[in-house]
Amino acid sequence: MNQNVSSYIMPTYGDRQLEFKEGKGCYLVSTENKKYLDFGSGIAVNSLGYSHPILVKKLQDQASKLWHTSNLYFNSEQEEYAKILCQNSFAEKIFFTNSGTEAIETGLKVIRKYHHHNKNFNKKTILTFEGAFHGRTFGAMSAQQNNKYSEGFEPLMEGFKKLPFNDIEEIKKNIDENISAILLEPIQGEGGIKLADLKFLEKVREICNKNDILFFLDEVQTGFGRTGKLFAYDWANLEPDIVAVAKGIASGFPLGACMSTNKACVGMTKGTHGSTFGGNPLAVSVGIEVIKILIEKEFMTEVDQNARYLWIKLKKFEKELDEIIELRGAGFLLGIKTKSNNFEINNLLTKNGLLCVPAADNIIRLAPPLIIKKNEIDEGLQIIKKTLTKKSQ
Repeated sequence: MNQNVSSYIMPTYGDRQLEFKEGKGCYLVSTENKKYLDFGSGIAVNSLGYSHPILVKKLQDQASKLWHTSNLYFNSEQEEYAKILCQNSFAEKIFFTNSGTEAIETGLKVIRKYHHHNKNFNKKTILTFEGAFHGRTFGAMSAQQNNKYSEGFEPLMEGFKKLPFNDIEEIKKNIDENISAILLEPIQGEGGIKLADLKFLEKVREICNKNDILFFLDEVQTGFGRTGKLFAYDWANLEPDIVAVAKGIASGFPLGACMSTNKACVGMTKGTHGSTFGGNPLAVSVGIEVIKILIEKEFMTEVDQNARYLWIKLKKFEKELDEIIELRGAGFLLGIKTKSNNFEINNLLTKNGLLCVPAADNIIRLAPPLIIKKNEIDEGLQIIKKTLTKKSQ
C-alpha cells in the first residue's frame, strides 16, 4: 500500500477539513463543536433545513416498512407525489430520478423522442447558453460546453449550439429547421447567479411556439421555492414543455424529477427510459412531505418576504462596503460579487461561522434554508458585514 495516500476517496473534491456531526434548523455543528449558520444549504438542497421533525419521522416510518422494490412494481406514493407535482405546476407527466443531472438527461431524451415520434428527423440541435451548468454527465457537459468541466473528457456529444445568455436576437438568428429545443436556467447558479430576464423567457416561449421547438428549463437549483415561488418560471407569463428539478425537492434526500407536458413526452413509451432507484419508497415518502409543506398557505409568502428582507439589507451593504462590486439574484438564491478572490472571502466567512458557496464570476452564493427567520438573517448579515469590512481595511 502507498503510505503517502491520506484518503481512499478520489480527490475530485480537493482537500476537505471541515466536518459536521449534526444539524438542526439553519445551523450545523462541526466535529470540533463549533456552530455554523448555514447560508449554503448543501448547495441549495436543504430547503427545510436540518433535522426537520416531520421529515425525520416520515423517513424513520418508511425505513421500517420498505426501502426498495424497483420500478417493476406499482408504487401508490409515487403516483400520489406525481399528482401533487402536476397539480401545482405546468406538468402532466413526471419521471423520477435520483439527481439533477439525471433529470437533465431524461429531458434530453424526451426532446429526441418527441421529434422522432413526429417524424421531424432533422431536428437534432438544442440551443444552450454561455455560463450554463447542467451537470457532469456527458450529455450535461455537452450541453453546457464549458472547458472548466469538460476538459480531458472530449469528445463531447454533438447536437448542441451555445449562444450568449439573455440575447434574444442571437436566438432568432440561429433558429432553423434543425433546432429541436432551447435549454436554459432561469438563474444561472454555478455560472455566477445570472438572471434570465422575464421578457427574454417569454420571447423564448413565443419562438418555441412558432417553430415546434421544445422549451426545456433547468430548475434543478431554482425549483421548489428557492426564488420565492414554487418554480422560477412562475414569475414569468409562460409555461415550459419540460423542467428538470432536484436539489430542494426532498430537502437533502437524493431525489430528482423530469417534469413534462403530455405533448412533449409523447415518445417516452414503455422501455424507452428507466431508473433502478428513481422514485424509490424512501425518497418519495420524504418528497411528498416536503412539497406538502411548501404549498401550505402562507409558506411561500413568508419565503418571499424574508428573501426580500435579505435583499434590501444586502443592497445597503452594496452601497456601504467597498468590497462589494455587485449584488445579484432573486429569492434565496443571491450572489455577492467581490473585489477580492471569492474563495478567500468564502473561507473567511466560514472562519467567522457562516457557510456560503462560491460560484463563477467571483461570486459568493447565498442560498439559506427556506425556513430561515429574520433574526437568523440578521445574524448572517452581521457576519457578512464584519468579514467584508475587515477584508477591505
